[in-house]
Amino acid sequence: MKYSLLLILLILSFIVPAELAFAKGDKSAPQRTEGKGPYKRLILRGGILITGEGAPARGPMDIVIENDRITRIVSVGNPGVPIKAQRPIANKGDMEIDIEGQYVLPGFIDMHGHIGGSADNIPAEYVFKLWLAHGITTVREPGSFNGIPWVIDHVKRSNKNTITAPRIVPYFGFGLGRDEPITTVKQAKHWVKSIAKKGAKGIKFFGASPEIMQAALTEAKKQGLGSMMHHAQLDVTNMNVIDSARLGLTTMEHWYGLPEALFEHQHIQNYSADYNYNNEQDRFGEAGRLWLQAAKQGSEKWQQVRDELLTLDFTLDPTLTIYEASRDLMRDMNADWHKEYTLPTLWNFFQPNRYAHGSYWFDWTTDDEIAWKKNYQLWMSFLNDYKNHGGRVTAGSDSGYIFKIYGFSYIRELELLREAGFNALEVIQSATINGAEALGMENDIGSIRVGKKADLVIVGENPLRNLKVLYGTGHFRLGDDNKPTRVGGVNYTIKDGIIYDAKALLADVRALVASAKAK
Repeated sequence: MKYSLLLILLILSFIVPAELAFAKGDKSAPQRTEGKGPYKRLILRGGILITGEGAPARGPMDIVIENDRITRIVSVGNPGVPIKAQRPIANKGDMEIDIEGQYVLPGFIDMHGHIGGSADNIPAEYVFKLWLAHGITTVREPGSFNGIPWVIDHVKRSNKNTITAPRIVPYFGFGLGRDEPITTVKQAKHWVKSIAKKGAKGIKFFGASPEIMQAALTEAKKQGLGSMMHHAQLDVTNMNVIDSARLGLTTMEHWYGLPEALFEHQHIQNYSADYNYNNEQDRFGEAGRLWLQAAKQGSEKWQQVRDELLTLDFTLDPTLTIYEASRDLMRDMNADWHKEYTLPTLWNFFQPNRYAHGSYWFDWTTDDEIAWKKNYQLWMSFLNDYKNHGGRVTAGSDSGYIFKIYGFSYIRELELLREAGFNALEVIQSATINGAEALGMENDIGSIRVGKKADLVIVGENPLRNLKVLYGTGHFRLGDDNKPTRVGGVNYTIKDGIIYDAKALLADVRALVASAKAK
């Protein structure tokens, strides 16, 4: 089907500006003053290892790191008794850290992390420190809507570790940097070649004609670029997940386009007669009733779509967390981290507002929430089924919208994967090696193996027993003294061999928020 210029302009005008808005007032990250290392030789003593590849926890283990590469992983005994085994010998000048009894995981990978959000005046320092404080060492940045020079500058500074930030993998929004939308195959190919030279690692699509998508994806493959897509409702009748996957798309974001690919008795979503996409409550309210229109679990259509995506080695990046307020607004609106960790500009942006993207609580009802609860059940069923048949599911947060705060919402994403039916080791796998494989970076990051980079998360409590111990605010429980207490939170995040005190980073963020409130 041929696309008119009008349709392309509509897609750009209704979707891209909502994401472009956060560029206003955004502040660059300051020079790094946090973190120690990398050391010529660092030895982590006695940790309990979770590799990220699915193996059960094992420890105590000594991990030897030279510069920023793991050179030895040694089992040094048994849990609960003094260590008597022969251990790697420390040389003069080596750095040693005793982490006996603490858990060591690969650095987490957030596959959908905006540096900011639609709200104004979100400092990059605020975002980066919250990510690192929650163990996130790599972020796929979808869209790069802060502007190509700004994003690439932060990519380079992060790679050099001159700023306190995770590794940034930039995916440019399709057509970013052009004054006019891409309307021809020639323009698509030229744009893809140009962004590869500018430092892009991939492309984020919202929608395009089949011939333009084909050209862009073919050229992206030649240039070694990845691809991701939010199958926008304005365009999904022409390009659902199966359509785009067949053309070479490698990753789908959220869930738009998947239930449409599962339609059996219709081609278009059952919109109400007075639906208006520009009314955000219409948009999100009726999206919450979409999965009920799709093929049933286990049906021939369900299996057909699942199996074709598996054959295409397609990646699902669901970002379950970003829509959670739709099924329980009160929960997300009153999360216990808002008081100390949510900037006033974000809090104000989250309030009901017909001008703001994702602030659609105009008259949100019990029935809306119940519809979304049912939506989640079906959506989660597909994710779990896809995973059980060997499909790759990753973890992404899309923070900065809908009461979701950086870092905290990523840990919530892990809890939601657990709710979907993933066991704890499968959740960690989605958060680590699956993301690395989707990015083509599995030889360097994503699991704990000799030869890989020293991207690690160290936490005092067992995350396999309770993922809540990864939250910066910790886990709320009754202590042995019969008094309520909080335990957990990441102790150290190591990125490129540099050791960050996670709790000190959180203190920095609290100070940023307190200062913003005082102003």
